Amino acid sequence: MAVEITQFLLYAQSADAKIRTEAESNLRQFQEQNLPAFLLSLSVELANNEKPTESRRLAGILFKNSLDAKDAARKEHLVQQWVSIDISIKSQIKNLLLRTLDSSVTEASHTSAQVIAKIASIEVPRKEWPELIRSLLINMTQQDRPAALKKATLETLGYVCEEISHQDLVQDEVNSVLTAVVQGMNLAEHSSEVRLAATRALYNALEFAQTNFENEMERNYIMKVVCETAMSKEAEVRQSAFECLVSIASMYYEVLDPYMQTLFELTLKTVRGDEEAVALQAIEFWSSICDEEIELQEYESAESGDSPPHHSHFIEKALSSLVPMLLDTLLKQEEDQDQDDGVWNLSMAGGTCLGLVSRTVGDAIVPLVLPFVEANILKPEWRCREAATYAFGSILEGPTIEKLSPLVYAGLDFLLKAMRDENRHVKDTTAWTLSRIFELLHSPANGFSVISPANIQGVLGVLLESLKDAPNVAEKVCGAIYYLAQGYEDAGTSSSLLSPCLPQIISSLIGTAERTDGDSKLRSSAYETLNEVVRCSNIVDTSNIIAQLLPVIMNKLGQTVEHQIISADDREKQGDLQALLCGVLQVIIQKLSNSDDTKPIILQAADQIMILFLKVFACRSSTVHEEAMLAIGALAYATGPKFGKYMVEFHKYLEMGLQNFEEYQVCAITVGVVGDVCRAIDEGILPYCDGIMSHLVKDLASGELHRSVKPAIFSCFGDIALAIGVHFENYLHITIQMMQGAAGLCSQMDTNDEEMVEYINQLRRSIFEAYSGILQGFKNSKPELMLPHAEKLLQFIELVSRDKQREESVTKAAVAVMGDLADTLGSNMKILFKDRTFCAEFLGECLESDDEQLKETATWTQGMIGRVLVS
Repeated sequence: MAVEITQFLLYAQSADAKIRTEAESNLRQFQEQNLPAFLLSLSVELANNEKPTESRRLAGILFKNSLDAKDAARKEHLVQQWVSIDISIKSQIKNLLLRTLDSSVTEASHTSAQVIAKIASIEVPRKEWPELIRSLLINMTQQDRPAALKKATLETLGYVCEEISHQDLVQDEVNSVLTAVVQGMNLAEHSSEVRLAATRALYNALEFAQTNFENEMERNYIMKVVCETAMSKEAEVRQSAFECLVSIASMYYEVLDPYMQTLFELTLKTVRGDEEAVALQAIEFWSSICDEEIELQEYESAESGDSPPHHSHFIEKALSSLVPMLLDTLLKQEEDQDQDDGVWNLSMAGGTCLGLVSRTVGDAIVPLVLPFVEANILKPEWRCREAATYAFGSILEGPTIEKLSPLVYAGLDFLLKAMRDENRHVKDTTAWTLSRIFELLHSPANGFSVISPANIQGVLGVLLESLKDAPNVAEKVCGAIYYLAQGYEDAGTSSSLLSPCLPQIISSLIGTAERTDGDSKLRSSAYETLNEVVRCSNIVDTSNIIAQLLPVIMNKLGQTVEHQIISADDREKQGDLQALLCGVLQVIIQKLSNSDDTKPIILQAADQIMILFLKVFACRSSTVHEEAMLAIGALAYATGPKFGKYMVEFHKYLEMGLQNFEEYQVCAITVGVVGDVCRAIDEGILPYCDGIMSHLVKDLASGELHRSVKPAIFSCFGDIALAIGVHFENYLHITIQMMQGAAGLCSQMDTNDEEMVEYINQLRRSIFEAYSGILQGFKNSKPELMLPHAEKLLQFIELVSRDKQREESVTKAAVAVMGDLADTLGSNMKILFKDRTFCAEFLGECLESDDEQLKETATWTQGMIGRVLVS
């Protein structure tokens, strides 16, 4: 049944486009017409040592792509295709793949390991490949098996553990896998390649080892082998062992106490003397311990009724030795680290870990770091000054304001002077530290700020001057201005401190965005900061300034539409700039329309703004589509019923957005804007409802559209129903059908998966919101249309009320829709409410909640139901 496909596989990699395209087409045709023979032929190719490496490599890639895909719907389709293949053919394929592990060509055995894991991800949970683990373990336990086969087998075990859940194997299989893997790490018996594969396999198998880590003897053995492996001769093996320790710190924190002294000595030696890649993992071990202890502290402060998990205070105990080790790493900067965002070195890892230690122990870190800062901040060597500044910035989160404020007050002037340092690294880190100070220690609304009337002019003078510095420094300065402005949000009269400086800040940020020596990142930072400055400004003081900014931004957006587009790069740059400018316009529209005094400014400019947005849509760039949609949502809210006149032109773009399955964020935003428009123009949406509803229903039925968009669509049904009232009757049947179908699906989803539980909650909340909108829409016209659906809705509410994983937002929506049922259908609901005893229990639970809004809704619902029962 297998077909000779070597030539096709080689031609599919030809430099000649015609030959390549024809070969790809032939392979695709073979796959579509006879998948079992196609996969068998690929596995024969992969298993045959006589075949060229190039054809075997592509055979493996095509096989993997026939089993797995990023898109969930596509992946499920591929899984079902594999499941439906005849068992005898699958058996031949799997035997060939297992045989390929013994190939002398490393690339073939490596690819085969990956394909076996992909098949295992489908078959092991279904109990359809029970002999897999046993077959792999034979390769490890028989003495005469070559090292290359053992390496490939360990790789396979690692990939299989990565692909399946620990619940898919019985404990005996887990024990055997761990034994084989840990023995594979044995220095005396195996080559470095085998030990590296074994250590990597252990990393993926750790999640399976819970029972083994509960057993002291087994745990001691695993930890001993991992620690020994962390001292191997080969750096790659040491690095992999430390990666295991990082994972163990996270998964098995509560049993680490007996090993911590050894681990401290091991990590200290590694950070101070090993190669950077290994040392980074040693630092990551302590970051991982910090993460666990921060989480434990948050758990303790939440005061939940459960008994708290064990907190060993490892960071506190190691503090006096750990902090000096981390401070030493800060002096190991690279010359150009400020130029590359992707760089990650010892200095950065040490500073990040220091920040986590600070959050873990709070005030106790200050006396350990301060001498380092004082000793290095004035040294002539730039590395010392930069490290001191980085250390200071890293410990600003964790200690109390009381502990930090004297230091920050004393150091602020020094930091502002350091913005003129001769070294660009020092300036870059100083700007970052200032942004941290403004983020964490500048909150006038809460009565504390390092900024005062006496120093604000000086601070802003330095910041605005530093916007002219090197692009990477200017970008960090944007961050400092961002947090400086944000601190004045909700600050009442004190926000007027910033108001006199606003024209200068706005002008400087626009100038920064237009710099020709900067990159797109600096421009984005400048515009994002401008947005925050506008958003957090005191409208009473600054309405004229923001009103003057509006035509400036509109003019800039208008200019982008006129740009001559020659290349794809031009198109991308145009799209990015339009997205940023639409974002600024959105913030200005929201700011000015929030006050009755300034709303007329937006109403007066609305026609010109909308013309601009429509021109932007005509450029057909997806990023712009997203930002322009959001801005139009804000304009619809601002203009209310007057927005209706724009729908003649705008509705086609709404419908385009609703059909954008590939860029699902665009689709999600468009669904939200449909809701905004409904709230703005009410029945004015009616002429466009057939098209909009048709697309929304298609979106829900689509297997291609990302599932995250679907809850928003149900909520949108409620918005439309509320807007058009009785006219929603035309869409009622299909809408109810969709909502009942989704409600039923929620009960079948996997509640052990946290992401799925979150999705179930979103879906349920949006279904309730849709029902509320429909009920309220029919209330004054044809309430009887909802009577046939009332019982099913109550059953759904009851089911959700019994769910222990229900979120508060779902509870609010469920209680509200119960009230809407009673309010809309009145005495017709009397018997149904009498028969449903859960209503009183559910309302009782809600009335005891600490959430005032939920209590208020429950009280209203109780009153509505009470009125029905006495009617």
